[in-house]
Amino acid sequence: MREVPDRLPMDWIAASLKRERTRAGLSLSELAKRAGIAKSTLSQLEAASGNPNVETLWALAVALGVPFSVLVEPPVQGVQVIRAGEGPGVGSEQASFVGTLLSASPPGARRDIYRIGAEPGSARAAEPHIPGTVEHLIVGTGRVKAGPAGEEAELGPGDYMTYRGDVPHSYEALMPGTTFVLVMQHV
Repeated sequence: MREVPDRLPMDWIAASLKRERTRAGLSLSELAKRAGIAKSTLSQLEAASGNPNVETLWALAVALGVPFSVLVEPPVQGVQVIRAGEGPGVGSEQASFVGTLLSASPPGARRDIYRIGAEPGSARAAEPHIPGTVEHLIVGTGRVKAGPAGEEAELGPGDYMTYRGDVPHSYEALMPGTTFVLVMQHV
């Protein structure tokens, strides 16, 4: 069993960004422009410095045309256990929202599984993910309002919903201690 850090190791992110940018044949300037971030921010991330938030990493993933997990998932060998409250979490600058990638898509499959912890206050607005993305959400505790803009639904413990993730959508905790599992399917 391998230890999983409580924050994303910057060397994994840096290596993934460089690898995917090179595969896409993009310069630092072009990728930064496509993602809507400063070139200096991208340069810092590729140098394994800085502290990216979920919005920055998602913008980069969309600009590269890859699932978010490609940028943050470390290589896994053998058995992996991620205890509740542990794992590489990425926070949002928009809301009290922390996503922990539990499982990235293996080769040949295109799905990622996240455990989300969120607190009331502000909604986490998500930009469209790569074309064909479908999200599946299952509430564990609390209440959440989620879904595509104009089609949001309120969900409680045990409730499930699915919706397109390649359109603007959001997640908003309605009670303290809200948790849910989010499966992102990339087709």
